[in-house]
Amino acid sequence: MMCDTSGLALGDVLGQRKNNLFHPIYYASKTLNCAHKNSTVMNQELFIVLYGFENFRAYLLGTKVVMHTDYVALRYVMAKKEAKPRLFSGGCFFFKSLTLM
Repeated sequence: MMCDTSGLALGDVLGQRKNNLFHPIYYASKTLNCAHKNSTVMNQELFIVLYGFENFRAYLLGTKVVMHTDYVALRYVMAKKEAKPRLFSGGCFFFKSLTLM
């Protein structure tokens, strides 16, 4: 799954790797409301991850997920074990199999 956010909108792409090539399966995008536009970049990036898991849930259940993002701070936070429960306390997903690249 690939995700990115700008100041106005966010987008996710779900795909699969076959013969070392990425093949898109599903696209999802959303414009940000005023509350999300005024939030920090970290919160916007976390929101796009949760939004992607929410949209692609049927495809992702029971699989290992590799998340591609350009936000380096999110990779650092996800690597810290003590930060995950606090950051994702509002989400209903289990992030054990999530790998950020």
